[in-house]
Amino acid sequence: MDTTKNHVIIVGGGASGMLAALSARRKGAHVTILERNPRIGKKLLVTGNGRCNFTNINADISCFNGTNPKFANSVLTSFCPMETISFFEKLGIAHKVEDLGKAYPMSDQASSFLDVFLYELEEAGINIICQAFVQNIVKNNDAFLVQLENGDSLEGDRVIIAAGGKAMPSTGSDGNGFELAKNLGHSIIDIFPGLVQLKLEGQFFKRIEGVKIVGTAEILHINKTVSHDRGDILFANYGVSGPPILQISRKAGELLHKNQEVILKISVIDTMTKEDLKKILTTRLQNGPRKTIEFSLVGLINKRLIPVLLKEAGIKDLKCPAARLSSRELDSIVNMLTDWRFKVRGTKSWPSAQVTAGGINTNEINQNTMESEIIKGLFFAGEIIDIDGQCGGFNLQWAWSSGFVAGENAAL
Repeated sequence: MDTTKNHVIIVGGGASGMLAALSARRKGAHVTILERNPRIGKKLLVTGNGRCNFTNINADISCFNGTNPKFANSVLTSFCPMETISFFEKLGIAHKVEDLGKAYPMSDQASSFLDVFLYELEEAGINIICQAFVQNIVKNNDAFLVQLENGDSLEGDRVIIAAGGKAMPSTGSDGNGFELAKNLGHSIIDIFPGLVQLKLEGQFFKRIEGVKIVGTAEILHINKTVSHDRGDILFANYGVSGPPILQISRKAGELLHKNQEVILKISVIDTMTKEDLKKILTTRLQNGPRKTIEFSLVGLINKRLIPVLLKEAGIKDLKCPAARLSSRELDSIVNMLTDWRFKVRGTKSWPSAQVTAGGINTNEINQNTMESEIIKGLFFAGEIIDIDGQCGGFNLQWAWSSGFVAGENAAL
């Protein structure tokens, strides 16, 4: 080995680790990737439901969360979405941009990314060691000793920890990277599942499991909206799922982690005011006075929701003729359709989460280089850092950007 070049050891062969490897190699470093799984890129294969929403052309700092989201600004500027698209175009990934700025490969296959990565890594002469579980990292003078679970060890000049978080543990993310960082003196901001389904209080969810509506979901804290989104909301036997729920779940998880009460508000009908909805309902009831209250809502909302929603509105007799519905009961139905509230009792756990919220304290990392402020020569990239993005390609963009910056600087 040419001792005039840095040997960069990368812990983790996920998105950020693979990008960091190519970035460091192109700057002249010798690179070794240590991956605990039998193959690299396992989590990448399942992103975007297998289509790989690999970036978002609208990505900016407002799309990211963390104790200090502004930390990500320099990194995202150094390797922005358009540079990401150009980088992968040169590797062979033609792209297309869909709704809300989401970028996908033209092939609609996440495996395309792994294919081109494997080719480029091999062409670059990057050493990949799979089934290599890193147990400990020790800094000895100017070198790092990386110790594996099987008793082997490697020595390098620089180390990049890109071991992911705890989301999707089936892909190898079990939080080991946090332990490695802690052993090296770094502190961890409390972690919790992000982009995840919400579990709600209520005894009726099995009856409406599988019902999908297009509506607005809001997280309320002390009766104020702190997060909201609109789109397909899916009811499940535990509560709710769907893109808007995943989007607002980060704020719910943060509050729950602080033992705060969290309320979810769902607007089943969000395209008109309460006053206009009341007029429409009044007309429906007048046009069919002999119809039951329950049947009067058929054609307006999903019929599986009707009995549950009416009972939640306090309507005791669902077979009562529409003509007998009181003004107070009508107001209650209108309120339920526009402002249905649930107490959030938790989120689904790590296997269901798409990303880890929390992570290595960004105060301990150089925002321009991704190098540790505690140990020279130690770098971080990806999900392990206390930065997480919204749904829509933002988390992969963070992986690419942080991996690029960490790799380039580790090679110097």
